[in-house]
Parts: sequence; structure tokens; C-alpha cells
Amino acid sequence: MSRLRYTIGRLLQAIPVLLGVVTITFLLTDAIPGDPVSIMLGPSPSAQQADAIRAKFGLDQPLYVRYFNYLFDVIQLELGESLYYGVPVTQKIMERLPVTMLLMVSSFTFALVTAVPLGIISAKRRNKPTDHISRIVALLGVSTPSFWIGLMLIIVFAYNVSWFPATGLVMPWAPPSAIDGASNRIDVIVTTIRHLVLPTITLGTLQMAAFTRIERSSMLEVLGEEYVKLARAYGVSEGKILRKHAFRNAQLPLITIVGLQLTTALGGAVLTETVFSINGMGRLVITAIQNQDFLLVMGTTLMFGVVFVVGVIITDLSYAYVDPRVSFEGGD
Repeated sequence: MSRLRYTIGRLLQAIPVLLGVVTITFLLTDAIPGDPVSIMLGPSPSAQQADAIRAKFGLDQPLYVRYFNYLFDVIQLELGESLYYGVPVTQKIMERLPVTMLLMVSSFTFALVTAVPLGIISAKRRNKPTDHISRIVALLGVSTPSFWIGLMLIIVFAYNVSWFPATGLVMPWAPPSAIDGASNRIDVIVTTIRHLVLPTITLGTLQMAAFTRIERSSMLEVLGEEYVKLARAYGVSEGKILRKHAFRNAQLPLITIVGLQLTTALGGAVLTETVFSINGMGRLVITAIQNQDFLLVMGTTLMFGVVFVVGVIITDLSYAYVDPRVSFEGGD
């Protein structure tokens, strides 16, 4: 199986997954108690006003008609109009999605850059003080809620020592004139990094802990393989064994867990954006649910599903790149 066919196959497999996301989200949103029309028009709207709103958004039609109409609109990338904001749902998502994606990319980068060396050192120095410290750090990272980490970081690094801002996020492509104290692009990028530090650590700590544990156990398993023992018997140095023989094979489980951690990261982004008052997809979802903005809820949930599916596909392709047998032998 060629790599191109493997990629196309993965993309086609994503279609039923996204169809399931659309269907489940539509049914769950319809089952939410309450009347969105009352939220839009107040507790006592006139019958004419309520009927006009229901007709505009198709709420006066049977469930199956609304479902197929919505499915047809989704195929055309038309997600309707937000009841609360009064703008197209796609426009609102495109405003907020880059913020969340920047936060997720930075948190995963932080997690991988920290976890891979920690896991390797921990495996290399098994049952030594470095290994014990690394395992304790990983255990604390897994067991500590992200919102608590965020609050502690704000108290210490934002309010006590004032190293980093506690709220908001500046995008690196924002015009310098829109940023206080910024006169050029470098100032904007520095401001972006300062705003990203605390949310990145908050969101990335759980991933870092999970990746460290996987990297350590994977390295230990690979270092115990017969071919590694044979290399040692031939006098190959430990550094060369790690670089040439163990490192690449040990990354396969880590690549798998990176894809699975996307769901955790998406859920964590909602909490992190709330704690740091960042206007990303997470806060948009919360606002949409609070206002029973059903089209916005369905649109944001679908977008989360798309992000997850794309992340899983990238993980599969990365897996095939590291282990070519996956694509050329037709295995999953």
C-alpha cells in the first residue's frame, strides 16, 4: 500500500466519525432543556416575535427535517447564524480558533520538549535519584488539576513577582499599534510569549507528565531488547545505542499517546482559557452553552471534532513515517 493510498484511506475513515459527531451533537443539543427563543427575546416575548424567530432558525420544523437541513448546510460549510452574537457561526469560530490552536501548539511543544529528555534520562538512570525525581514530577503532573496549577501560577508569577500577565493573549500577527508599549513586530512577539507562558504550563503539565511516563517505559523496554544487548556486547557506546538504535523505536508508543492526548488537551483548553480569560474556542463554547446558542454549540463541537480527527490522522501518518511497515504492509 503506497503512502498516498494510506493517507487517502485515513481521510475517508474520518468521514463517518465526523458524521457521528454531527448527529450526536445535534441530538444532544436538541435535548437540552429550555427555550433559546426566550433567552433571545426575554422571558415574555410576543407570540409574533417568537414565531418569527422560530421560523428564521427552523425551530418550527420536525426534528428529522432540521437534522437533514443542518447536515446539508454542514456539507456546504454553512453552520448557520449565532443566536447570541448575530453573526455567522463560521465567522465566530474563525475569530477564536487561532487562539486555541496557538495555545495547544505551545502546550504540546512544552510537553514534548520537557518529557522526552526526562523520560530518556529516567530510563537511562533507572532507580537512581534522577529517576525518582522524574517519576515524582510525572506523578504530580498527572494527579494535579490543571485549573489549580493555573491559579497557583497566577498567584505566584503574576501577582507576587509580576513576571507574566495573568489574563488575555496577544496574537503574534497583531499590529504593533494595537499593543500597549509595542513599536515593532519583535515587541509583539515578546508580548505574545509573555502571555503564553503561564497558560502553556497550565495546559501542558498533564501532557508532559503522561509523555514522560510513556517515554520512560518505552525506553526501558527498548533498552532491554536483544539487539541492544548484542550492541553492548560488541562494545558499542551507550550514547550511540541511544541515538542509533533505541531512540527511534522508543518513540512509537509516544506518537500514539500524543494523538490520544488531543481530547484531553481540548478539554483542558476550555478550563485554561476560562482561568486566564483568553477568548478562544473554550470560552466560546461556555458562552454558547450558557446562552443556549444551539447553532454555535453544534458548530464549535464539530470544529473540536475536526481538530481531533486531523490530529489523529497526523499521528497515524507520523507513525507510518517512523515505522514504514505500517503503510507498506497494510497494517493499522
